Amino acid sequence: MLRLTTCLIAAALLCPAQQKKARDLKYEKDGLAPVTKTDVAIPRSYAVIIGVATYKNLTDKQQLQFSERDAESIYSILISPEGGNFHVENVHKLTGAQATLANIRKELETWLPAVAKEEDRVVIYFAGHGYVDHGKGYLAPYDLKPADIAGTGYQMETLGKVIGSKIKAKWKVLLTDSCHSGAITPDADVETLNKSLQELDRSLFSLTASRARERSFESDRWGGGHGIFTYYVVKGLEGEADESHDGIVTADELGEYVRRNVREATNGQQNPTSERASYDPDMLLSYSPSLARPGAPPAPKYGGLIFEANRDGVEVFVDDKSVGVVSKGTSLRLPGLTPGVHQIKGVHQGFEPDGPREETVYPGQESAVTLKLVIPRRRPRAAVDAFDNGLSLYTKAAYQKAADQFQAALKEDPNYSQAALYLARVYRDQFKEDDAEKLFKRALAIDPDYTEARATYAGMLLDKGSLDESIRQLNTVLQREPDNPLANYLLAQSLRMKDLFPDSIKAARKAIAMAPKNAEAHFWLAESLRMVGQYKESVEAYKQYLLLSNFDANQALKVNYYVTVWFTSYTKKKNSAQRDVWNNMRSLAYFGLCDSEYKLDNFDAAIAGCQRSLSYDRTYPYTHYILGLAFLGRANKQDSMESLYAARAHLRAIVGSDPDLPEAEYARKTLANIDAVAR
Repeated sequence: MLRLTTCLIAAALLCPAQQKKARDLKYEKDGLAPVTKTDVAIPRSYAVIIGVATYKNLTDKQQLQFSERDAESIYSILISPEGGNFHVENVHKLTGAQATLANIRKELETWLPAVAKEEDRVVIYFAGHGYVDHGKGYLAPYDLKPADIAGTGYQMETLGKVIGSKIKAKWKVLLTDSCHSGAITPDADVETLNKSLQELDRSLFSLTASRARERSFESDRWGGGHGIFTYYVVKGLEGEADESHDGIVTADELGEYVRRNVREATNGQQNPTSERASYDPDMLLSYSPSLARPGAPPAPKYGGLIFEANRDGVEVFVDDKSVGVVSKGTSLRLPGLTPGVHQIKGVHQGFEPDGPREETVYPGQESAVTLKLVIPRRRPRAAVDAFDNGLSLYTKAAYQKAADQFQAALKEDPNYSQAALYLARVYRDQFKEDDAEKLFKRALAIDPDYTEARATYAGMLLDKGSLDESIRQLNTVLQREPDNPLANYLLAQSLRMKDLFPDSIKAARKAIAMAPKNAEAHFWLAESLRMVGQYKESVEAYKQYLLLSNFDANQALKVNYYVTVWFTSYTKKKNSAQRDVWNNMRSLAYFGLCDSEYKLDNFDAAIAGCQRSLSYDRTYPYTHYILGLAFLGRANKQDSMESLYAARAHLRAIVGSDPDLPEAEYARKTLANIDAVAR
């Protein structure tokens, strides 16, 4: 009898070929085509970001502090629509223990050459230790062994060859923030290092933190804790380097901005280099259309602001952009700002903000700014009562009545951010997404540091399929609160749906470490494990989810806040409106369990899982498909006609329910074989 196979089926998703087509269409929609409004063309872009602070084999004194934070900052500005304009799935990030020599080689020597095409843009960033050994420069992976630098470091000469010959792209950008990083573009007295880089064409912009024999510095004095070089790279890409005021930061502009500011900040001890490389000076590195001011004169010498605050955890905004957090007794230093008037604001949830107000940055000077948040927000009694009534109604799913109460609370107190958040949740749960988005944004305008509102907003964006923006919002939350369980769990879901499975696994495991009973985190962990072929691990994760979510469906929303996020990307929205999310999730979990067991040739367990999935949803075609294949596998194994007839019934079900699916075509061919055997 013929043993049949199947393509991997993602839970409630189309097969891989169809997924790719859909992503490509969205890809163009999201900005790869020229921006017609300004005639600025953003090329398709790929990046590998590497940051290592704590090394496996180095002493405590040799460890760094801010390299991984630097990598996160570069990641944020690259994926920002007011910055690099990269798509999230095209930015691969290796930080900490992930940044092994093997993983670095895989990303740089296999992935980038495979995906980057002639008209694309590629960015490679490294923050960590760098070494020179026997006249050759090396970047230090997480697992570097000091006694064997040549064997365990990543040689800069190799990096040069990869960039020069293996990666095909119109524009290539190399940013290295490490000790001895200057060896990547050597001075004349160390010309024996990396000669290949000097022979590259005009496609490479190589900006390194220091000259070959200099150190690269890091300190908490720059933006609350950064490598000095990376701090200015990020500020430059945010728009501070845009001397022409056209909204575009070019390679020449960024190089000049970073060199000038780093030299001044270190009194000449650290000198970024790029002059030895050959590159297109007009290479587009970031684009912020809101900053374009045609005809504005070039900015004079840069200045800075030093922020202090009267309480802990004050988030600082400059020109409506969050630039860091300052606490009582510390300071937040922001050098490298363009001279002139800037709008500043300090916010802390529960207090009236200090600002927005104007502060002037003077050329060549740093000015102190004190933020005072002294007035607690006082709620009118009527607003508080309306909010409490609305909350009680919301927990009972009386959405319209709850909305009336939250609207009443906002009428009494227009700055009631919690009322705005819960009204947004009501609209979200009623699928009034445009109204919900307005209220989420209102809550964040009132309290920009309201991480619960930002994470919940990201959840709705995820629902809508705005995955890149969802990930950006979650990244903002995690920069403020790295251990936020909700943000990590939603990030796991977003990354899973972008097919970024290893990153999803990492986020899910972090969420589980912080909240082990968060059932949904186990679900998304299981999904990503299944998609990378770790079927045994996915089986255990699915079982853990099913165990933790095994309560009365009517109590689901009361037991776990995370369940309030609708998973409409896995089921049609009309179905989500008809059945509660708890049933959908358990159906999908049993389907994933079935599929994993089927891949392990555990046909009896697979059959049991798919049958349980069908008990929640009899109409889901993929469950019938995998169940039919599982019965067919058991029929092959046991020579069982009963199992063969069962396989036929379920394969007929998928053909009857959705005959246009690729799996339906495969089922038809299989049914013909079964009918031939069963005669």
